[in-house]
Amino acid sequence: MLIRRLLPSLFLAIAGSLSAGEVQLQAPDEIVDLLAPYLPEEAGNPHRLEGQLSEILATEGYFSPHFEFSDRTSDLRLKLDPGPRTQIGEVALVIDGPLAAGTRDALIAGWRLPVGQPFRQEDWNSAKQQVLGELLAVEHAAARLVDSTAEIDTETRRARLSAHYDAGPRYRFSALRIEGLESYSPDLVARYNRVVQPGDPYREDRLNALQSALQATPYFASVQARLDTEAIDEDGDGTISAPVIVKLRERQPHRVGFGAGASSNTGARVEVNYQTPDLFNQAWELNSGLRLEQKRQTAYADVFLPPDAKNRRHSVGFMAEGNDIQGLKTERYAFGAQSVQQRGSIEQRLSLNWQEERREPDGALPVTSRALVPNVAWTWRKVDNLLDPRHGTVLQLQIGGGAKAALSDQNFVRLHGRWQQYVPLGRVDTLTLRGEVGYTLADSRQRIPQDYLFRSGGAGSVRGYAYQSLGIKEGTATVGGRYLAVASAEVTHWLDDSWGVAAFVDAGDAVDDLADVKLAVGYGLGARWRSPAGPIGVDLAYGQRTGDIHLHFSLAIPF
Repeated sequence: MLIRRLLPSLFLAIAGSLSAGEVQLQAPDEIVDLLAPYLPEEAGNPHRLEGQLSEILATEGYFSPHFEFSDRTSDLRLKLDPGPRTQIGEVALVIDGPLAAGTRDALIAGWRLPVGQPFRQEDWNSAKQQVLGELLAVEHAAARLVDSTAEIDTETRRARLSAHYDAGPRYRFSALRIEGLESYSPDLVARYNRVVQPGDPYREDRLNALQSALQATPYFASVQARLDTEAIDEDGDGTISAPVIVKLRERQPHRVGFGAGASSNTGARVEVNYQTPDLFNQAWELNSGLRLEQKRQTAYADVFLPPDAKNRRHSVGFMAEGNDIQGLKTERYAFGAQSVQQRGSIEQRLSLNWQEERREPDGALPVTSRALVPNVAWTWRKVDNLLDPRHGTVLQLQIGGGAKAALSDQNFVRLHGRWQQYVPLGRVDTLTLRGEVGYTLADSRQRIPQDYLFRSGGAGSVRGYAYQSLGIKEGTATVGGRYLAVASAEVTHWLDDSWGVAAFVDAGDAVDDLADVKLAVGYGLGARWRSPAGPIGVDLAYGQRTGDIHLHFSLAIPF
């Protein structure tokens, strides 16, 4: 039989009726909406149509509908009274098995279809699966639904629900059984395993966390983790210990990538990248590449070690860079080491970097600066979605510095902080607030590398101004100052699931003396597209200080 969906909602709102060509239905609006997708294109046999519609109504709790058919010309008219809706009158849940104290009561209390609620088949199925899912997720890996019934009394319009579960034994994790390793030792998997330990109660979310942690590493192309409920050992307290099977498929040992793109800050870009996850057969990840941009050229090589016993990820790296931005030509060479550790919701980064920088400002003498800088940074994230947040906060604080007594040309301490706040507006819109402050404590900015001073302007900073155009004038070039302040407010209105528009105002500046502070203001409009990597923004902004209009585009995700 041909089925078609009927769409003229205007007629529904006016007359509470729906025409389907050969069938015209008159009923309450919510019943018309329910039945419209199932009305036949041709009227056919009224008795068969009555049976089909009765089955559909029963799924929504209407078990005593009244049908009145009449013919008019070639159409079949149906006047339908769904009758009173059946309510839940009684619920009986039985859960057998050795549940932990309080678990059985919590499952029964959390039943999703309580007495007094309308009966719906979909809600009935969902409620049964909810209890089973909670059993399977924590300790009871062999739980099952033994039996369930929904007894409907059409006279009293009451439903009696009963469900019988067998929770099965309580499971605990035993050792990991790793399959698929060829190039790496099992110790590598153990370094990433922080959640599945022998003797711990079985939890489905811990298996998922282990699988996700291994999948996020550079070593494995695919990961599957599951509890082996066949190879079990019974403990003396009635629980069962079962091993966890981890199936792995290793990534290719060498990968070369090529890319091209563009940035409103640094122009067009081409890049070649080489990666291997097993440098010197030590499971060290090498990530190296050459990036050529119109305003900046960079060669880099970083080596990342697997996490240690305290879940710290250590790395070392080298970078050579040349750029020509706002009249300032810079060449720098840097070596560094870093340690990253996640402590709850706070990410901590400890680093030690040495760099030599030669800068040549247009219209001023060239300067060479050297600095050995220890630095610590803390980032706190509490957002509803890391890639596309609508609600939450991101904070970052860092402190570092150099000393003449330790391979630096100048004594200085650098403080920097960033804040980003997401506030939902209505159902889908978002207000984004952003602030940034920085201060380099030093007698002078001279002979301090630009990385430890501040410039602003451009995407991610103050829109409406060229990239790093707000700072100190040295000759005709713009160089970094010792103070930074940036503030931004942006409202994004989403037109649909993929596209949105934004309005924003930014203000900020970088200076060498607080007496020189005069915030540069920029404002404008932009478009947003939700890409798989996060929202991409394209902004057209007017800079009030210069009177110029700039086009900016960026990946609009929190730092």
